[in-house]
Amino acid sequence: MTQSDPSRVIASLARDQVNVDLKTVDLCFLAGLHLRAEKAALASFDEDVLIDMFEQICDVVEPGAENPRKRATHAIQRLRDQRMLARVDGAGVVRSGEYTLTRLAAAIVEYFLADEALTRESLTLLTGTLRAQLAEVLASARKANGEDRWRRDVIGPLRVTVSDLVAGIERRQRGLDTQQEEVQAEIATLLSADWFSAVARCQALLDTTTDTLQELNEVLLRDAHHFVALLQEIQTLATSASETEAEETIQRVIEHVDRIAAWGAARQRAWSEYYQYVHRYLRDVVRLDPDRALSQRLRDQLAAWPSRHFHLLIARAPSIRLLRQIESRVERPAVARIRIDRDIEPVWVDTENMLAEIETAVAKAIHDGARTLADLTSAILPMVPHSMHYLATGHMADAVARLAVVCAEYERPWRPVLETLEIEDWITSGSGGAP
Repeated sequence: MTQSDPSRVIASLARDQVNVDLKTVDLCFLAGLHLRAEKAALASFDEDVLIDMFEQICDVVEPGAENPRKRATHAIQRLRDQRMLARVDGAGVVRSGEYTLTRLAAAIVEYFLADEALTRESLTLLTGTLRAQLAEVLASARKANGEDRWRRDVIGPLRVTVSDLVAGIERRQRGLDTQQEEVQAEIATLLSADWFSAVARCQALLDTTTDTLQELNEVLLRDAHHFVALLQEIQTLATSASETEAEETIQRVIEHVDRIAAWGAARQRAWSEYYQYVHRYLRDVVRLDPDRALSQRLRDQLAAWPSRHFHLLIARAPSIRLLRQIESRVERPAVARIRIDRDIEPVWVDTENMLAEIETAVAKAIHDGARTLADLTSAILPMVPHSMHYLATGHMADAVARLAVVCAEYERPWRPVLETLEIEDWITSGSGGAP
């Protein structure tokens, strides 16, 4: 296992029984020391300075406390045990010590003091600086021609400058998370205190924060894509030059950038869900019950439940009964039937040419003096089988149109033919091409 193995790290922390227990006076004491060191450019503090600072903090935080000097001695020892203060002199108990804030204490104080709220200006400045730094690293990677040049011009800036800029963006992300939590707490407080009159204030909080988050998320996603493109180009150059160390460093920076983009997408989604939830609550609860009459009745009913029971009745449809026994699936054979020979021997029959016979009969009827289509059809149709009457009538009309001159009228009368048909009658005027 390596030193960064999570199981090993957790086991070592549990073995050493590491804990942090800071009271308000301790945090104020550390903050006072931090601010004094920044203002006076101090690298360490004498013990008398620590005691004097603690007495000032006690006057503000716990006025009237007894034995402030003794409490200061206990506070210094308590903070040393928790690795907040470190003694930097080697005098031991011979004389008063000299102390400095540890990295843990500085980080805790900076978290509470620094204004890490994510704004468009600060983020734009960071992303612009990071983009320029990556472009400079890419130019150096194109010119690097040895392991020393790669380590000095590429790996060094990536590990120090670029990593610091990425860490700054992540700190501002944590600041925005804290800001979101504060906005949610403020909305909950407003709704609890003012109810209906707090609707406008809640709406303003939601709109302002949502607009800011949307703008910042656009910057994050757009710049993150550009960062990854530059880093991948640098990684390609490192691969071509067989610089394994540079590849690993670039991959770690890419993972940091990917985490930044994932944070932006996740926060936009989470804030959108919260935005919709609060709007739904304002619309469906607050605006519909501005006087809290419904919510008050509900609270009264819940409070009076032991003495005055109430019930909720619902209509439940019964489940469908299965009137057959549940069976396991049985594989049924495929449907099949016996194959038989369906071919039959041809039978010789007399030839039939009904169309030629109808046309011959029509020509003979016209020659004999038939002057209307109805008369001609009535004379020929009895010679045709009954099932063929309708088809034969159409063939007779076609033959008359070809063999005789038809006189068309504006209104053509309908005349019965035999007992089952009725046709639109034509008048012919002699033969027009009969054989």
